[in-house]
Amino acid sequence: MAHGYNGKILDVDLTAGTHEIKQPGERWYRTYFGGSGIIAETLVAEDISGVDPLGPDNVLIFACSVVTGAPISGFNRYSVGAKSALTGGFAETEAAGYWGPELKFAGYDGIIIRGAAKKPVYLWISDDQVEIRDGSDLWGLDNWQTLGKLQEITGEKKVRVASIGPAGEKLIPYACLQNDLEHFNGRTGMGAIMGSKNLKAIAVRGTGKLSFADPDKVKEIGKWHRERIKEHPPNIGLSKFGTPALMEGVNASGFLPTRNFKEGQFEGADKLSAGPYHEIIFHSRGTCWSCSVACKRRVELDDPDYPLDKNLGGCEYEALAALGSMCAIDNLPAVAHGTQLCNLLGLDVVSVGAVIAFAMECFENGILTEEDTDGRSLRYGDAEAMVWLIKQIAAREGIGEVLSLGVKKAAEKIGRGAERYAFHIKGQELAFHDGRGKTGMGLGFALSPTGADHVETPHDVAFQGDGISKLFPMGLLDPVDPVKTDAAKVRFFCIGQKAWGINNLLGLCNFCSVPIHALTFTKLVEAVQAITGWETSLYEIVLGVERANVMARVFNNRCGFTPDDDTVIRRWFEKMPAGPLKGLRFDPDKFRGWIELYYEMSGWDKDGRPTKGKLVELGLDWLQEAETGEAR
Repeated sequence: MAHGYNGKILDVDLTAGTHEIKQPGERWYRTYFGGSGIIAETLVAEDISGVDPLGPDNVLIFACSVVTGAPISGFNRYSVGAKSALTGGFAETEAAGYWGPELKFAGYDGIIIRGAAKKPVYLWISDDQVEIRDGSDLWGLDNWQTLGKLQEITGEKKVRVASIGPAGEKLIPYACLQNDLEHFNGRTGMGAIMGSKNLKAIAVRGTGKLSFADPDKVKEIGKWHRERIKEHPPNIGLSKFGTPALMEGVNASGFLPTRNFKEGQFEGADKLSAGPYHEIIFHSRGTCWSCSVACKRRVELDDPDYPLDKNLGGCEYEALAALGSMCAIDNLPAVAHGTQLCNLLGLDVVSVGAVIAFAMECFENGILTEEDTDGRSLRYGDAEAMVWLIKQIAAREGIGEVLSLGVKKAAEKIGRGAERYAFHIKGQELAFHDGRGKTGMGLGFALSPTGADHVETPHDVAFQGDGISKLFPMGLLDPVDPVKTDAAKVRFFCIGQKAWGINNLLGLCNFCSVPIHALTFTKLVEAVQAITGWETSLYEIVLGVERANVMARVFNNRCGFTPDDDTVIRRWFEKMPAGPLKGLRFDPDKFRGWIELYYEMSGWDKDGRPTKGKLVELGLDWLQEAETGEAR
């Protein structure tokens, strides 16, 4: 009997209007675990690298894990993946909340979506009942309206809905999907993939219960974890202030991306920090399934220009940096209002902030003019222009049509030197952490299969001094210097990446789990054992992480990515102009050497291709012919 998972993957063909249930078996689950592993295996096994991301042959995967839905804080995330509409390569993005556990309670561990419906539809899952229903009345609605409408149609107030907004319907390549307006699969453009399939939403109601191998042990670990969260300093801070608490420290340290990565400090950061946040716009805390951290912030404000609704989500650090420091805007209500617009319309706020900052720098350098912007000035610090651009992008109107393409393709279309200010990695806009202040994270941005993503890589600053003790179980014993790049730093990243990847594999929240937060490696292994009944180990779990990373690399190689794509942005090769990091930069020649060292440590050849030996080591023999070029 399976414990912790259902042993069922729902396979839906929207073109045919049919569905079937696949039952892969225990060996498959133990090999790929969930999240990033299931997505990577599906994408390489289906061999869709050559398809149009927005065509019907792309495959969209929703993946929980073998532990999703256990009553332990943070065991609630799910991943969504496909061939990316934004990068043309591997896509995987995670979200927390209640949707993932609800899918497990309905009896499924994941969903594969194939084909495309002829007209708008939504998928209704209620335990054993699975229906592809007409979604014409939902098309055009924002995410809040969609949730309300589906609650009304299904008669279920507790229905959990993963939906896209108008941005996904319009196939904007950085459109996202969401659940409960607080939890977002934000990166890599999965909202556009759903839109291309005419799939507005997946509504789920599950009344079943998961079986655990040792339910008493699961309860014991859950209780231990809740008690530790109460006394673990990083978790105490998250509970009290949420991620807005990061703003002040990141700015003081000099790696807060400001004015399109031109600077590392923002003079208005104090107006966007946790203090003003809680004094001016904070309403209440939100949380996720069975989580006692409750890091989510809900905001409310009665303001004629920038109203805020407590139901529409609050700003996380990334949003404060995206629409704040990146655009040099210190108007907190405006930044929060812009964030809620992104939530409603279904736009990834990270990409939106980067695109707007790019447009503002182009305007200030005369590359964009008022002829391009319908007479509108696009200057840094202009909150009204920021809000206007969000609406233009979502509607794909005026300059918004160009900017909706993302910075890489927008710069190509604009020309006139715009490429100089278009900062991306593998086609994806960067999350907001300057690599000159976290060089290991800089390596992570360069090597992430999804393009720059802050949840794909360890952040150096957490492992200074005694902080390195969090990584002792992974064999890392020496403290990290955040701004130093050498062979030891490459080793830190290579091993730390595997530690960080555990959470994407198992669907665990980074704010509850290893390596920084309250859950320890030892307790994590105990939890997996108690949930599944497997006599597992940290070694086996880490092998699963490496397996997922290698399969993602294979997929990207098939999509045409090369070592030249494993790099960072131009500005990180230039000296930081001021602040605590003044004069620091990545040396481009040495950086290439660190990338090649990572390849060697990972068992990849000089072209960034996993060797036959590495594939055999990971049990990925079935990929050998394709990856060695014998059957490409």
